[in-house]
Amino acid sequence: MRLLNTLAIAGLALLFACQTVPPVTVPQTPVQQVPQEPPPKPRIALVLGGGAARGFAHVGVIRVLEQEKIPIDMVVGTSVGSLIGAIYAADLSSFDLEWTAFQLEKDDLFDFGVMNAITGMGFAKGDKLEAWVKNHVKTTNIENLKIPFAAVATDLNWGYKVVLDHGSVARAIRASAAIPGVFQPVQHQGKILVDGGVVDNIPISVAKTKGADIVIAVDISGNLGNTNITNLLGVSLQATNIMFALNVEHSKKDADILITPAGIGDIGMLDFTQKKRCMQAGIESTKSAMPVIRKVIDAWVAAHSRPAVPAP
Repeated sequence: MRLLNTLAIAGLALLFACQTVPPVTVPQTPVQQVPQEPPPKPRIALVLGGGAARGFAHVGVIRVLEQEKIPIDMVVGTSVGSLIGAIYAADLSSFDLEWTAFQLEKDDLFDFGVMNAITGMGFAKGDKLEAWVKNHVKTTNIENLKIPFAAVATDLNWGYKVVLDHGSVARAIRASAAIPGVFQPVQHQGKILVDGGVVDNIPISVAKTKGADIVIAVDISGNLGNTNITNLLGVSLQATNIMFALNVEHSKKDADILITPAGIGDIGMLDFTQKKRCMQAGIESTKSAMPVIRKVIDAWVAAHSRPAVPAP
C-alpha cells in the first residue's frame, strides 16, 4: 500500500513537470518619436525697377512666379515698378494684374500742358496718374494691402531715399513715379518728392532692410542708346534713363536673383504700344531664371534647417 502511494505521488510529480511553462512577456520600452519640424521658409521679396513703359515686363515676371508657385512675401518698387507692384499687392492675382495693366494708356498718366512746363516744374502735373491709381487699386492705404509693400521716392531738397510704406497708395506711387522734368514734384509726408530712380532704381537694399531673406530683382533700365532726341521732353527722359541705369549698376550686385528682360532696350520710355512684347520678355526671362530661383531657395532652406535629432 505504501508502495502504491509512493508511485502515485511520483506520477503526479512527473505529470506536472511535463507541462509547458508559459513564456514570460518582457515589457518593451516604447520608441520615442522625435517630432519633425516643417522646413523653414525664406521671406522672398520681389523688387521691381523703374523704366516707364518697359514696366509691362514686370507683369510677365509676376505671371511666371505665380504659375511656378514662388511665394512673394514683400514687394518693393521704384517708379513704374511701384505702380505694377501695388496693383499686384492689392489683389494677389496675376490675371487681375494683367487685366488692369493692359487697360493703362499713356493718356491715362500724363496730363501734359504748356503752362505746366512754363509756370510749374514739369510737363505734367501727375493728377491723372494719381486718379488712375485710385480708380484701379481699391485699397486706399499701403498698410492694408495684401502683401507688405513699399514705394521708393527721392527727397528733392536733400537727395535722400524715401521709403513710402504707409499712407495713401495713390500718392506714394505718384511720388515714386514723378520723373524729374516730366512730372511736377509731389508734396507728400512733409517732403517734396520725385522719382525714386534718381537715387535707387532697383531698391534691393530696402527689401533687405525690411527683412527679406531672398531678393528677386527685375531690371528694365538697360540700353542707354537714343539717337532720336528732338525736344526738351526727350532730353529729360534720356537724362533720367542714364541716371536710372547708372545707379542700377551699383545696386544690382546685391540681388540674390536678377532678372533682366531681354529685347526691350529699344522701347522708348513713353511707348505704350509695346505692352505685349514687354510682357512676353518678362515671361521668357523669368522662365529662364526658374532653375536659379529654385536653387537659391533650396540652398537657403538647407542652410537654415535643423539637423535631424536621433531618437534616444
